[in-house]
Amino acid sequence: MDRDKAKHTMWQHPWGYPESVAIVIGIVIVGFLLQLTIGSFNFYFLTSPVNLIIVSIIVLLCSLSTFFFKNKFVQWFSGVSFSVTLILTLLALCIIMGLTPQNPQLTPHETHNVFIRLGFDQMTHSWAFILVYFATVLSLGSLIARRLRVFNIRDYGFYMNHLGLWVVFVATGFGYADMERYIMHVSEGSTEWRVYDHEGNVKELPIAIQLNDFDMEEYPPKLTVIDRQTGEPQPVGKADYYQIDTKSRDGLLFGWNIYLEEYIHQAVRSSDSTYKEVPMPGATPAARIIATNKKTGEQKSGWVCGGNQAQLYMTLPIEENFTIVMTQTEPKRFVSDVVIYTPDGTTAEALIEVNKPLQIGSWSVYQYGYDNAAGRLSSYSSFELVYDPWKNGVYLGFLLIAIGTVAMIWNGKAIRKKYEQKNKLKQN
Repeated sequence: MDRDKAKHTMWQHPWGYPESVAIVIGIVIVGFLLQLTIGSFNFYFLTSPVNLIIVSIIVLLCSLSTFFFKNKFVQWFSGVSFSVTLILTLLALCIIMGLTPQNPQLTPHETHNVFIRLGFDQMTHSWAFILVYFATVLSLGSLIARRLRVFNIRDYGFYMNHLGLWVVFVATGFGYADMERYIMHVSEGSTEWRVYDHEGNVKELPIAIQLNDFDMEEYPPKLTVIDRQTGEPQPVGKADYYQIDTKSRDGLLFGWNIYLEEYIHQAVRSSDSTYKEVPMPGATPAARIIATNKKTGEQKSGWVCGGNQAQLYMTLPIEENFTIVMTQTEPKRFVSDVVIYTPDGTTAEALIEVNKPLQIGSWSVYQYGYDNAAGRLSSYSSFELVYDPWKNGVYLGFLLIAIGTVAMIWNGKAIRKKYEQKNKLKQN
């Protein structure tokens, strides 16, 4: 009898957190069933103008809900308990996504792993995530529309905060379908506008890149001792390396004391065994060292060079089977001097490097790579081009959230100050 009464009480209006949790769990279960039966959801079905039509329908539904503001279901659907439950569920799914390696491929794959079959390796394409996301957008939109129906200027912080969150949800979710990513390889002195799509077909883009110059800054290389027969660094399994540093010229390699006499970062061989500094594209690091055996006191001296495509390497033999060599340099900074062209006549000149992309219209151009084997002599530069026409919506959403948050904090302090003044008056 008590159980029946408890069940009856739970589903009586007004609904709260117990009903919200139960319904959201039901939504997730339906998503899992869809995932197991028809596979992952393909966001690319929502490419423009389909996404614009669906967003318009969502806005219309949220607006129509204001005419039924007294309906208990609408009050619950746009209420705090359901919204909080949905957002926490989205957060839980995002945490699972962060802890699970994601597979970008959408092609079905047979597996006995239950987590993969439920779509945890393609979380943003799983039906559970999609259904919770759509419910969140509808619930949050209905809440905003219901509060705007009885507009109060003093609640502007709430409006901006929640509207910003809704805009971020919509722009990131529906904008994903219109987002495009490409890798473009551009040779020095040439202009390129063609890329390969995911199917390997050549595609012409409405954006062109002219590469004027590619340049690279490198860290000083290291020295090590290798076996002349096998090429293995010594000692095997725990090799010694000396990082070239003109401020710390002494080092130790495989029982030999190393002293750095001279280091030239951009060197060119001037004879069979000497180098001079010549800043030019084919230059390579070279070091003149003195190696002294710690046990016997035997000394070896000479130049060591790692070489590149333009110059041969040079080593310093120290024993019958061992020689000192220079490792290849590691990139410190690589940058591309480019000119970007778009069909509307916009032209942008920029130096693009890692973590310093160029924004032009709806395109973002990132420094992606170069010819690793050639290094500084790379004849081309690679760029990642990302087309995202919804990105301004995301920026707008975060701006509204920031302003709304500051406003709510400010209003909260003002209310607290009034409350404290009122208490002082009562005490007096």
